[in-house]
Amino acid sequence: MHILTRLTPLLCAFALAACGQPANDSPEPAEQPAAAPPDIVLILVDDLGWSDLGAFGGEIATPQLDELAEQGLRFTQFHTTAKCFPSRGALLTGLYPEQVGMDESPFSRIDTGVTIAEALGPAGYRTYMVGKHHALDNPVDRGFDRYVGLRDGASNHFNPGLTARPGEPPPARKRGRARDGRWFCFDRDCVQGYTPDDPDYYSTDFYTDRAIEFVEDAADSNEPFFLYLAYQAPHDPLHAWPEDIGKYAQTYTGGFEPIAAARYARMRELGVIDDRYPRSAPTFRDWSALTPEQQREASLTMAVYAAMTDRLDQNLSHLVAALKRLDRYENTLILFTSDNGASAELVREDGSDEDIGAEHPIGTVGRWASLGADWANVSNTPFRYYKNHSHEGGSTSPLIVHWPAAVRAPGRIVDANSHLIDVFPTLLAVSGAAYPVEQPDGAAPPPLEGADLSPYFGSGALIERGRPVFQRWQRGRSVRTERWKLLSWAAPGQRPEDGAWELYDMASDRTETVDVAGENPEVVAELAAAYEAWIDRVKPATSATDEP
Repeated sequence: MHILTRLTPLLCAFALAACGQPANDSPEPAEQPAAAPPDIVLILVDDLGWSDLGAFGGEIATPQLDELAEQGLRFTQFHTTAKCFPSRGALLTGLYPEQVGMDESPFSRIDTGVTIAEALGPAGYRTYMVGKHHALDNPVDRGFDRYVGLRDGASNHFNPGLTARPGEPPPARKRGRARDGRWFCFDRDCVQGYTPDDPDYYSTDFYTDRAIEFVEDAADSNEPFFLYLAYQAPHDPLHAWPEDIGKYAQTYTGGFEPIAAARYARMRELGVIDDRYPRSAPTFRDWSALTPEQQREASLTMAVYAAMTDRLDQNLSHLVAALKRLDRYENTLILFTSDNGASAELVREDGSDEDIGAEHPIGTVGRWASLGADWANVSNTPFRYYKNHSHEGGSTSPLIVHWPAAVRAPGRIVDANSHLIDVFPTLLAVSGAAYPVEQPDGAAPPPLEGADLSPYFGSGALIERGRPVFQRWQRGRSVRTERWKLLSWAAPGQRPEDGAWELYDMASDRTETVDVAGENPEVVAELAAAYEAWIDRVKPATSATDEP
């Protein structure tokens, strides 16, 4: 059997918080059940809503992810930076994006710290990355043995290039800084404006095929592997295969409220939420106020988004099947999450109020359609707002953890305050890898900021983090402890620090429906001071004249 023949011993699986992160009074971890370090598959999807998956209350067919959740753990208070590229910087480095130069622009490199791959490689892991990176670094320069994918930001799912293929319209694409095309890499061979020859190219399918090839490559050795699989879906443009769209042709024709209400009820039945999650006031439009054509287009928009999510799940079933076929499944740690909540952003060009390629059908290569605020509000049920916001709808994502050889009492729901910065220390703990003492420039890397979550694999006892989790992006900022969340949202054109603080009691109001700042001035003062100390530490140049 695979887990008995691997040669590298597991040195410190389930170690408690280390590598410079705050100490805590975590429960004793479960006895290590496997004789070898696990294979690790870290799956990051893009702009997925908190309630889209079946395991989190959604109506979209996601049987593979639902099975992983039922046989693993669901984290319901897992936080992100509320934006794509800062989240990716935080995930890879275990540091806040402000510390690594990834908090302002995706046209940046990780300039501080080390990546998970740079830690796992010296510990004997083969390191692979597939999919979206959203930075200027080439991942093979940051510890990955192999990389295939979109090094850049959002691109067309059917044709990420500039050139129309025979029988197709020109691929819908963003222009601006991407006028010459997005960068796509095959290891060190990077191409701007990559147009696939394969007429059946679709990003989700392509990335899964490459991921399986890498897993098969690792299976020929006795070495463990780390696979970081970063899908573009379901980020816009909304593109899906017709057969997948057809499954949802009638699902959303009744409008926004029936879907949101059904999701909320299903979440309660599943035990994903309870009385601490009052449903926030909907912000979507009254369906009856829309014209028949608006209703038709809106229902099709969500059908395509659902089809993209469905296709993700189909592809993950292929990856799971490959792990089983290669006898790597039982001792593989799978983590699945999203970089932020569902998005209300609309992609427009040159002041137009229409989609790019609006003359083409939604879901096809020639059109760039977006989910929009109405359905984003539904996708993030029961939370407020969406991507970019510091509120839970923007900053909270589902996290599924699956590891048959180690997770005890599968099916548990973990509602602890957790964050993307926790993934790195968790993977160090389960792999036995050491946190590197040098970053690429030879300097010592900053201590990791997160907490090791691996004790939750064996016990539901609460981990005391020792300090809050912080977030700052665009016009928003937040401070989160187990009990409280302090946040602000500044007016347009203002810095995050210009916003007025709001306070929410997460012990009873995890959907941020009642601001209790006025009744708890001492809590506001304490957490505000913690924020000031944090921002001075991670971004000391911040001042009244800085751009957010």
